[in-house]
Amino acid sequence: MKAAADRERQAADEKQQLTRKGRDRQMIAEIIKDKEYKAHRSFMDGKPIVIERRGGILEITARYGGAYGMGEKFDFLNQKGKTVVNQVVEKFCNQGNISYCVTPFFMTDAGFGIYVETKEKTVFSFQEKICCEIPESAAVYVFCGSMQEILSDYIDLLGRPKLPPPYAFGVWISANRWNCEEDVEEQLACLKKHRFPASVLVLEAWSDEATFYIWNGAQYEAKPGRARCEDYDFTASKYWQDPKGMLDKLHEEGIRLVLWQIPVWKKQGEEEEPSPQLALDAEYAVQNRLCVMKRDGTPYEIPEGNWFAGSLIPDFTKEETRRFWFEKRRYLLEMGVDGFKTDGGEFIYQEDILFGDGTTGREGKNQYCQDYLDAYTDFIREDHVLFSRAGYAGAHRTPIHWAGDHQSTNEEFRSILTAGLSAAMSGMAFWSFDIGGFAGALPDPDLYLRSTQMACFSPIMQWHSEPEGGQFKELMPGIAGNNERSPWNMARVYGKPEFMDELRYWHELRMEILPYLYETAREAVEDNKPMMRPLIYSFQEDENCLHVEDEYMLGRKLLVAPLMEEGQKTREVYFPEGNWYGFFTGQKYTGKSRKQSHEEEKFPVYVKEGSAVIRECGEKIRIYLYGEQGCDTVYYKQKEHQAVWDSRKTQSKTEEMKGGIGKEIEWITFP
Repeated sequence: MKAAADRERQAADEKQQLTRKGRDRQMIAEIIKDKEYKAHRSFMDGKPIVIERRGGILEITARYGGAYGMGEKFDFLNQKGKTVVNQVVEKFCNQGNISYCVTPFFMTDAGFGIYVETKEKTVFSFQEKICCEIPESAAVYVFCGSMQEILSDYIDLLGRPKLPPPYAFGVWISANRWNCEEDVEEQLACLKKHRFPASVLVLEAWSDEATFYIWNGAQYEAKPGRARCEDYDFTASKYWQDPKGMLDKLHEEGIRLVLWQIPVWKKQGEEEEPSPQLALDAEYAVQNRLCVMKRDGTPYEIPEGNWFAGSLIPDFTKEETRRFWFEKRRYLLEMGVDGFKTDGGEFIYQEDILFGDGTTGREGKNQYCQDYLDAYTDFIREDHVLFSRAGYAGAHRTPIHWAGDHQSTNEEFRSILTAGLSAAMSGMAFWSFDIGGFAGALPDPDLYLRSTQMACFSPIMQWHSEPEGGQFKELMPGIAGNNERSPWNMARVYGKPEFMDELRYWHELRMEILPYLYETAREAVEDNKPMMRPLIYSFQEDENCLHVEDEYMLGRKLLVAPLMEEGQKTREVYFPEGNWYGFFTGQKYTGKSRKQSHEEEKFPVYVKEGSAVIRECGEKIRIYLYGEQGCDTVYYKQKEHQAVWDSRKTQSKTEEMKGGIGKEIEWITFP
């Protein structure tokens, strides 16, 4: 596609410009292409560094305390002392040191970072000496500076992300079991009955489970070429009688619709009703070599023992493949669909493959999922969203990502926090997870509440559940019957109707802080910074932050310390330099200290002194001012406003804000 070619040319131009700019300011120190190389450097505080390359081995001798990045790592944030394999792998739950989303990039607290420009597997070992196994042909980018500077330059090198639309930062609701209009109507009724907000509804089981672009139950005649809404007759469907009308109703309620996708021409099972449209599409793909091909000229099929075994997969490196694939799906956007949950993509299991752009199977193991996301990113408009699991280098430019499949256990909850912070240190600003986990038995109310609280203060907040009975029943059975992770189903199963009141508070709070979340999202795109920021990223000069891996900054104002242990109501919190105030109570804490949080704070969230935080409370805007005095910028309704205050004198409010918001403003000062 022209868009893909334009994006590649733009990325190449940006890379050249950045390299020149980086040399001027000594951020990108060098690009190593020689197979034999050795240099002595000093990047931060005069600390000596030796970089040596011998073919496929890159060694770095330096004093460092932490190594970060490499994608969404579930085991550790700081990988010092570990060996990391940078290869995309799909694993159902309990990922450990395996990841859906990786990148051959890391940065350290010692003033340097490395990006290896390759699609192939790399191995980074972080011992006293850093040793990287890399392809001999790969270029190595050496960054220098603070971690904020290094991450910014890495993002610029591979391309900046798209800013998701404002609605993406509300509440997402999802369950695999929803497969008809009645289910959607039921969810709308539950939202109203129980007074819960929602911004996005995700449907996974919406399609015919064959083409993955035709609504289930639709009657049609198989045909080549572009799909159109008028091609399908829904009058006899027991699933979707009027999908366009359903979409209109959702939009009237302020809810956007996201549909599930998978990049396959599926091999149907013997028990499935054959799809003539799928057969026609697959035949065309094979005849025109639009599917991924093996070197011997035969189509590649996903091997047995893997998800969607026997299926063909589209070769998104080919312009004609993209055109053919998306001409089948364009009608979904035209009827009002707001985005796609781009699942899967970890489908390359053999090396004897050759893609249209020359990529080999060895390279495609990592690159295929990113080609898939790049294609969908080019396809959708600015007001649409993606929600993806896998990714490779450059995944940060194709948001949004979620952490994939996890059991509803506290151990998995801890690994999810690690994954989110690791993704952030790899440039991924917009990230999410399934509240309370997605698989197995339902989470207990304690885990569900603590997970909801963390999600409220994460980039994207959503709940989701696997198919009824369990996606892999023999391996990990779920509960019988309704396994939704919805607040009302949790309250029903545990016989605790009052539980919904607690959960409603956090959902409503999420909607109240949307102005701050979108303000942070804009800053993330403009300044090349993640929304979630490990303390070592924001306070690199504070050595204590090197050992804090369970707290983070949400943007530049909020410090979040999730409750990660069973039954935990309070916890020890490390406060970096400066003064901090409880988000809920305004209680003051002095920085560079460890303090126990207080239960009356509801959840350990703290605000940096001198910050103003907007909360949209119905017809009223509340602006919370933390500290006796300050001057801070806030963002509301696509406009920046400045809040200036001094509680020791007459509080000052800008006239632009008073007259430009259109709502009553209430100013609340802590302390």
